[in-house]
Amino acid sequence: MLRPNLLAALSVLAAAALPASAQYIDTEAEYAVIMDYETGDILFSKRGSEAMIPASMTKIMTAHVVYDAIERGEISLDDELVVSERAWREGGWATGGSTMGLKIGETPTVEELLRGVIVLSGNDACIVLAEGLAGSEEAFADRMTDLAHELGLDSANFENASGLPADGHVISAADLAKLAALEIRKYPQYYKYYSELEMSWNGITQGNRNPLLYSMDGADGLKTGHLEVSGYGLTASAERDGQRMIMVLNGLPSSQARAEESERLMRLAFTAFDTRTVEPSEEAFAELPVWNGEASTVGVRLEQPLRVAGHKRAFDEASTEIVYDGPLSAPIEEGQQVATLVITMEGRDEPVTAPLIATSSVEKLGFMGKAVAGLSLKMGAGGDQ
Repeated sequence: MLRPNLLAALSVLAAAALPASAQYIDTEAEYAVIMDYETGDILFSKRGSEAMIPASMTKIMTAHVVYDAIERGEISLDDELVVSERAWREGGWATGGSTMGLKIGETPTVEELLRGVIVLSGNDACIVLAEGLAGSEEAFADRMTDLAHELGLDSANFENASGLPADGHVISAADLAKLAALEIRKYPQYYKYYSELEMSWNGITQGNRNPLLYSMDGADGLKTGHLEVSGYGLTASAERDGQRMIMVLNGLPSSQARAEESERLMRLAFTAFDTRTVEPSEEAFAELPVWNGEASTVGVRLEQPLRVAGHKRAFDEASTEIVYDGPLSAPIEEGQQVATLVITMEGRDEPVTAPLIATSSVEKLGFMGKAVAGLSLKMGAGGDQ
């Protein structure tokens, strides 16, 4: 049984989880994640770990690969790349898709192309960067996938640099949020591109499609996406009073719905969520049964500080349990992990887990101890007949 000290610290009651109808926050988006940038905690998730079609949100990874190449010395911001016929044909004005408006044979710099990818969502700029860095868009897409996996974004598989429709081109909302955080943390010198409101090329000025840049103070990135097959999406970030939140939405029915829902959820992110921490205590907060030991139970406690993030009201309705293979078998060493604390909260796809360690050692029974224990069991069994 859990003792009050842990529960009071968390404000968590051992109660049944709420039914779906009692959710504190919901969204019409098919996929959604809200993440605290500083801690990396997922505050809200709706199908957040499922692979989805990212559309032009892909371009965050495209830019990340280019930043990585710059850091490695493979390419520089001032390098000029030639616009190929393929880049013009598959990413230019004639396609009707997002474009920087490049012309065959012109030579924009890497920095200009990056801005074209980020601010204008230019499919043509993506292809030029891919061909210039990897020789072909296909090879560049393989590099995108490889780097994503190196970064721990295991759901990612990229087939092109632009996010145009392609079988198997996927990433989860949670991994997109992690990628956005990496972009901000690792490459702050380039993150400024995401907050540019417009860009001009070849005499044509186009605006940034990120609706939060126009509607919410503190919003400064990242990238929209839209395909018929995936709906409207947005990976966004905003900072307020020193706290930064990252949000990913996908599968919304219209650009208007995307604008309204992204603003609503981002504002909730700063007001409706909380992170609470419980520091480890030497005192046991539960006793677990021990078999074949000189003591019949062993106390357990947290090994490390436990940080739990979620909707403020969800803390009072969370369910908690201790999971272990029981009864535990002696010998047990003090500090040995013997169980796992599992906290389930509304609004989270996955529970919070933390290792629990033994507060003391339990020696294994000797021969006489085993005999006495066995006799006690036998007598107890006989008394029940």
